[in-house]
Amino acid sequence: MPLTNYPQGVSSFGIPLIGSGPILTTGKVLFVNSSHGNASNGNTGEDPDRPLSSISAAMAKCRANSGDHIICGPGHLETITAADQLNVDVAGVTLLGVGYGNARPTFNFTTTTAADINIAAPNTVMNNFLFTGGVDALLSPLDVTGAADESALLNLEYRDVTGEAVAFLNVTSGCSNLLVDGFIFRGAAAAGATNAIAVNQSTNFILRNFFIDGNFSAAGLNFITNLSVNCRVHDGYIRNRNAADVCIADTITGTTGVIGPNLFLSLADNAANVTEAVTGATFRLFGPIMVVNLDGEQAMAINTTATTDA
Repeated sequence: MPLTNYPQGVSSFGIPLIGSGPILTTGKVLFVNSSHGNASNGNTGEDPDRPLSSISAAMAKCRANSGDHIICGPGHLETITAADQLNVDVAGVTLLGVGYGNARPTFNFTTTTAADINIAAPNTVMNNFLFTGGVDALLSPLDVTGAADESALLNLEYRDVTGEAVAFLNVTSGCSNLLVDGFIFRGAAAAGATNAIAVNQSTNFILRNFFIDGNFSAAGLNFITNLSVNCRVHDGYIRNRNAADVCIADTITGTTGVIGPNLFLSLADNAANVTEAVTGATFRLFGPIMVVNLDGEQAMAINTTATTDA
């Protein structure tokens, strides 16, 4: 029996079926794909064969907390050339990228070091996008503002291409309950980065299932400026190629939360630096947290002071 083509999708009780599975929503489903021959911001965006050209155009059609979804097709590319060029500023919107590897929807940052995207509304989700640095010394191409409470960044990947980003993800003052899951940072081996992720005054920040590799003068993950509360970091890998030899740091001092379990940390120098791979006097550590500092060696458990039954 041949397959039946439904150009407009199939809807059942308000649940549209996209591809092989359902998008469980009673809201709008809008399609964006700049690589499609029929792409135009003059389209409605409701037909995948007549998609919108940009996410900004789709955001303008979304309604707050209505379950609206923006589906970005494989090959979609947006070049970010200015500060605040794209604002995800409608509460409750989900942005979903379709594709794998470099076929994923991609944001390329060029022209100015201030080029960035803002996540600026609560309850938003961004899932399965690739970000590339097309200019040296990008300051913070992905900013999560204090207005983005209860949001999630899922399966996002950043790659240095031209030079190094100073930092990629900047969680700014006042954001609560942000989840970062499945994050990948592929930084250049050369110096130039400060952090992959900087967190400023966040409550209940969660980072899990991550891979971070770069040359960080401060740390792969750094808590900065104002202390954060009840953070959780677990199930991930950080390699710091810089002689700073720090993977996770609380620069501001006083940040609280749980570090571990299942963290694997790789340092640049064969030195007395295992304890300092995680620097933060008010963290609580849960093993295994494994640290290695020389090729050909097996990681050892971090030798932070152990709790005693005293």
